[in-house]
Amino acid sequence: MPTLQQSFQLRPYPRGFHLIEQEIEENMPQLKDIKAGIAHIFIHHTSAGLTLNENADPTVRGDFERHFNKMVPENMDYYQHTTEGSDDMPAHIKASLLGSSVSVPIQNGKLLTGTWQGVYLCEHRNNGGGRKITITVMGD
Repeated sequence: MPTLQQSFQLRPYPRGFHLIEQEIEENMPQLKDIKAGIAHIFIHHTSAGLTLNENADPTVRGDFERHFNKMVPENMDYYQHTTEGSDDMPAHIKASLLGSSVSVPIQNGKLLTGTWQGVYLCEHRNNGGGRKITITVMGD
């Protein structure tokens, strides 16, 4: 079973929840050669995360953003880590809640998500910039 690994930088996304499956597949063309396997997708940042969720209705992504902002607000007087801006400490908390990786099966050269699933970049900073992703693929 061969193992492939590729790191690349996502284009910069604004704050919010963004589908990135297409960008993953474009940056890892070797996926098309995998009949069956698993892709482990990892983000190299502490203020953005990854998750797998609804891919059909974009209002879900807006609801995620609004909920996370209410659940983990900015400018709380108990935050001590504030030198990088009011969105930074909340971004770290949100990233820890969501996690830094997802694993997705691969079938016939494509990520095998469910009918209504997609891989999200969860960008929690106002100006996070391009985020580095590493994909590790094991399969035949």
